[in-house]
Amino acid sequence: MKKSLLFVLFICSSAIFSQNKKITDTITSQRLKEDREITIGLPPSYAKNTNQKYPILVLLDGDFLFDPFQGALSYGYYWDDLPEVIIVGISQNKNNERETDCMVDETTGLPSEKGEQFFEFIGMELIPYIQKKYRTAPFKMIAGLDTTAGFLNLYLYKDNPVFDAYISMSPELPAEMEVNIPERLAAVQKPIFYYHSSADGDVKKMRNRIIALDEQAKKVTKETLNYRFDDFKGASHYSLVLNSIPSALYQIFSVYQPISISEFNEKIAVLPSGYVDYLIKKYDVIEQSFALKLAIRLNDFKAIEAAILKNKAYDEFDKLSQLARKNYPKSMLADYQLAQMYEKKGDNARAVKSYLAAFQKEEIGDLTKDMMIERSDELKKSMPKKGKKGKEEPVVEDTPTDTPAEGTPTETPTGEKKTE
Repeated sequence: MKKSLLFVLFICSSAIFSQNKKITDTITSQRLKEDREITIGLPPSYAKNTNQKYPILVLLDGDFLFDPFQGALSYGYYWDDLPEVIIVGISQNKNNERETDCMVDETTGLPSEKGEQFFEFIGMELIPYIQKKYRTAPFKMIAGLDTTAGFLNLYLYKDNPVFDAYISMSPELPAEMEVNIPERLAAVQKPIFYYHSSADGDVKKMRNRIIALDEQAKKVTKETLNYRFDDFKGASHYSLVLNSIPSALYQIFSVYQPISISEFNEKIAVLPSGYVDYLIKKYDVIEQSFALKLAIRLNDFKAIEAAILKNKAYDEFDKLSQLARKNYPKSMLADYQLAQMYEKKGDNARAVKSYLAAFQKEEIGDLTKDMMIERSDELKKSMPKKGKKGKEEPVVEDTPTDTPAEGTPTETPTGEKKTE
C-alpha cells in the first residue's frame, strides 16, 4: 500500500511540477577533452534565502531522469517532507555517450578508457564547478539507471567517497561488484545512504546479481549506514524507476520529515522522559547530516507538547518554552507553554500571568489572543479573592481589553500546511 501511494504521489508530482525552470549550462572538460551539457535545477527558495546552502543531487542519464526527480522533489518541497536541493543532470544521450562514459575493465570492474576520464570529470571538474557557482551544502547524492547505476557505485571504492548518498536503480553491475559493494559499505567510515532497487519484471541476469548484492549488504549493521533495497512487484526494468525515485528520496531524507503519527507513537510517546531532548536531537541530526539549519516546525512543537501532556511530564514545558522563545521569539508560543506548565501543576496565579503575557505577543498557528484571554478568564474564576485567614491571594492583572495587536506575524512556521 505504501509503495502504491508513493507511486501515485510521484505521478501527480511529475504532472504538476515538471514545468519548473531549468538552466542549461556547458562545461568544457579538460579530462573528457570535450564540452559536456548539464542541466541545473535550483530550489524554489534559492533567490530569496540568500544565506541558505543546499545539498547537491547529481543525475547520470540526466536527459530522462531530470524531470522525474525534479517532480518528486517539488512535491516533497510543497509539503515540507523533503528539503530543497540543487539538481545537476548530466546529458549522456545526445550522442550516445552513456556507454563510453561508463566503460569499465571486464576483469577488474574498474573504470577504463573514457570511463576513467568520465569518473574524474564528475569528481574533479563537475562537483567543484557547481560548488563554486552555487551555494552548496556538503551533502552530495548521485543517481542512475542500469549502466549508469552500476557505474556510480564505483565512487564507493574510494577511501573517502565523493558522495554521501547513492541511488542505484536496477544497476548493471561490473565484475565482482555484488561482493565489493557490501565490503565497501562495511569499511567506509563516513555516514553513507545507500539505495538500490529491482523488480520481478527486471532483466533476469541483472536481477540475480542485484539480489545477491542485497543478501550480503543487509548483513552489514552499523549506525553510519542507512541501507534500503526495494524489490517491486508488477514492475518492469523501466517502470521500477517511477517507484524507486520517491522511495529513495524519502529514505535518504526520513529524518528531515516532520514528526509523523507513527514516529510520535513508536519513538516519542513511549519515552519515560527527555521529550524536548528528542526534538533538539532531531534537528541537530538534520543540521549535521544535510548542513540545513531549520527553525523547528510548529507541528513538531505540538507533538512534543502532546507527549508531555500524555506522560504528565509537566516540568519539561519549561525547557520547551526556552526552545520556543529561541525559534519564535515574537510569538506567544513560549509564554503559552509556560502557562500550561503552571496550570497543570496547580499554580493558577502564574498560569494566568503567563496567558496574559502570551496575549501581548503575536499569534502563531492555532494559538490566538482570544484563546489566551479565555484561558486566563477561566482560571481566574476558580481563584478565591482571599485566603482562608483573610490573606489576599497573589494579585492577577486585569484582562487587557484594548491592547492593540502587534500586527501580522512575521515568522510563519514551516509546518502549517501539514494536517494529521
